[in-house]
Amino acid sequence: MRVGKGDFSPEDCDDYLTRRLVKDGQPLIAPELRAVITARSHGLPLYLDLAVLRCTGRTPTPADFEADFPALITRTLTDLTPDERHILRSVSLFDAFDLDLATRAAGLTHQAAAARLVERPFVRNDPFALWPHHLHALIRSTLRTADDATDDRWTDADWRAAATRALDALGEQWRITAGPDRRLLVGCLRQGLALARDHRLDLGWLADAAYAYTDDYVWEPLPLPDGDEGPATAADALTELLAALARRQHEHRSRTVERLTAVLTTGLLPPELAEMALYFRAKAHRDLGQSAASRDGMQQVAASGGRYAPDAARGLAHLARAAGDFPTALATAETLGWPGRGSRVLGDIHVAHGDMTAAAAAYTAARTEAEQHGNLGEQAIAQAHLALTAAFTNPGRADGEVTLAEQLLAGLDQRATAFTAQVAALVRHAGDAGQEFTDRADRLRDETTASGITAAALLLELAVVFHHAVQGEHDKVRAVIARLRELSRTGDYAYYLDIARHMADLPLPDPSPTTWLDGEQHTRNRWRALITARRDLRTTR
Repeated sequence: MRVGKGDFSPEDCDDYLTRRLVKDGQPLIAPELRAVITARSHGLPLYLDLAVLRCTGRTPTPADFEADFPALITRTLTDLTPDERHILRSVSLFDAFDLDLATRAAGLTHQAAAARLVERPFVRNDPFALWPHHLHALIRSTLRTADDATDDRWTDADWRAAATRALDALGEQWRITAGPDRRLLVGCLRQGLALARDHRLDLGWLADAAYAYTDDYVWEPLPLPDGDEGPATAADALTELLAALARRQHEHRSRTVERLTAVLTTGLLPPELAEMALYFRAKAHRDLGQSAASRDGMQQVAASGGRYAPDAARGLAHLARAAGDFPTALATAETLGWPGRGSRVLGDIHVAHGDMTAAAAAYTAARTEAEQHGNLGEQAIAQAHLALTAAFTNPGRADGEVTLAEQLLAGLDQRATAFTAQVAALVRHAGDAGQEFTDRADRLRDETTASGITAAALLLELAVVFHHAVQGEHDKVRAVIARLRELSRTGDYAYYLDIARHMADLPLPDPSPTTWLDGEQHTRNRWRALITARRDLRTTR
């Protein structure tokens, strides 16, 4: 059947009523009456089934269907036992639930009433869902707003107490689940944030869940309801914060800065979560090439010594590298360890120097550490960079490395890492792909521009320089250098201009501000060797 706004579309409702009750080969319910029933049903099979029951054995009249949906729900409540009514009201707080959540939210010690309730026709069941049972949204809202004539109807305080129990039940279910379960984490976050927002509850376990959401760099979609007004509680602010982090994979980084600034300005987040917002805003500033603003935020977070201090220290190492201060970047990287992803930072430093062997070793170590810690997001980041080093040195081996990076990225939402993998795939064909290379680079350039990620744009242009330098096209190299100059106009990433000239064996027009680890000449020699090796590879094919 076609599914409409409710469970059935209007056409499906009419078809169901036509076929469900027949007398002497003709539909017992006339077309105009079917239209009335359909309009009142909101597409719910429950309403349709009850309508059919009322028609059985006689010709129905319009008066049989004067009861609207809220009245139907009210009548249904009276047919339930007190425990079942208590369970039903409790589970109306959930998008979906299981017997344990239902029982805990109701504050009961036994599951019998919940087990009976899920057998009722108005409870929908999906055994393959994260939580197998759910109520239609219209039933949920009606239970909370319709007149309730039962003796045990709930007060506002009862609803808030049930919401508190429901939030605690979700948190307990997330905490006791063995092993990392991102699906459960996201589901608990989504439902928990909605409960905390709607009923103005304290964050509790939601803060730890927010950290868990960010730790793995997976960034799967986190569908959260938008508030009708601006944030008014910590739960509102946390919802906005996590939504901004998820959306940044699909928006220009300037929009991320705007969103995170708005969250911080509310002052509603507790200090440790405000630190999260400050760190990711500083990271977005760095992506935009706004190093002064990024450095200010990273320094604040690093000085706090909190949960994001190692990440901020890594950010400061990246900023030192962007400024061409490689000794400072290296000194910082060597202090980071796994918490600050030190191996990956070392790999970035070695790539800039053209030392792809050392870079590959560092990225391999980073990937191994990520595997040991069960961090899928970091594995994908390290693998994408490892594929890039292979693409510069061994295009044949790079095929497998790029494929593995793409496999690790499947199901993740890492925009910057995806760009790295795409550039690696491009570099494999540098020097011999002709117009196809140029077309692919142009398409990727449009995407990196739309993202606002400066590092991705610079890396792409470096790949294009590599391609033209292998082909000996110095005029085209100079055109790319002009684009690199525009991307590094703030002074950061100026070392990319040096690398471009090293690859093409062009002189530096002025003394470079870059402080290389072992001097400019050694760096030039390594990049020139990569060009020579690729040319030699082309001649032997």
